[in-house]
Amino acid sequence: MPLPALLEGRLKLPVIAAPMFIVSGPDLVIAACKAGIVGAFPALNARPEEVFPQWLDRIEEELAGAPDAAPYAVNLIVNQTNKRLDQDLAVCVAHKVPVVITSMRPPEEVVPAVHAYGGVVLHDVISARHAEKAIEQGVDGIIAVCAGAGGHTGSLNPFALVAEIRRMWKGPLILSGALATGRSVLGALAMGADLAYMGTRFIATEEANANPAHKQMIVETMAKDVLCTSFFSGLQANYLKPSIAASGLDPDALPDKQASYTGRRATDANARPWRDVWGGGHGVGLIDDVPSVAQCVAKLKIEYDEARADFLKAFA
Repeated sequence: MPLPALLEGRLKLPVIAAPMFIVSGPDLVIAACKAGIVGAFPALNARPEEVFPQWLDRIEEELAGAPDAAPYAVNLIVNQTNKRLDQDLAVCVAHKVPVVITSMRPPEEVVPAVHAYGGVVLHDVISARHAEKAIEQGVDGIIAVCAGAGGHTGSLNPFALVAEIRRMWKGPLILSGALATGRSVLGALAMGADLAYMGTRFIATEEANANPAHKQMIVETMAKDVLCTSFFSGLQANYLKPSIAASGLDPDALPDKQASYTGRRATDANARPWRDVWGGGHGVGLIDDVPSVAQCVAKLKIEYDEARADFLKAFA
């Protein structure tokens, strides 16, 4: 399917480095864009809120000197708990952020504001019904968040969700969930997606704003070490079991939900789930290094090209 005009011909690899809480900052975004993929970060990572336009200034200045760089994206959480939404949206409009990624409820107020300056809105969903609502609001692309995605995740198999969304949507479709190699990027396209949405792979990179121990844990863990639970945030999310255990909890004996959890433990009163319990997707078992973003994308591109050549050869 055709990509939005501002992405067409500007990507060296059909990948978006997904926006990740704490982990995604200007360094990761700039490196991703210069490497030829879309770099993204959540607006809420810029704290206090006055820092947000400063981050955008830096990103835009850096990318202005790299004419071959891919566009960048900002993630906005669209719900009542985000008290910064209106202000952050106004900043996005003032900076004419090329791609705005929206999460949670349908982005009714975001779409016309971004379209007014020619920007693109992508909305992430975990079901066909959520996709239908987003399409009704006029979004430019749908991000299908499937089982195995790091952090907040869906529960549906990608074959099922992508196919259901494709029955109603012929526009840009991005797939999220356990994508960690160039071969999986090609698989996403073969399945019917236009872009791959990769998060966990970029946690284990030099430019990621992640605890070095988090990066090393990504390298050392396998899919069996990932736990999906709503215990920490009230929403289903994938976390690394060793980080849960390190916070003083038994990852194999958590309730389904406990919104009042503070993350404290008897031996460490400073422990916090948002800081000390680390996300990771089912693709962790395929990650065995902590390269620079440029090196990571170059490796993904080699894997993608090799997989594509194998595919074409097999069906020649």
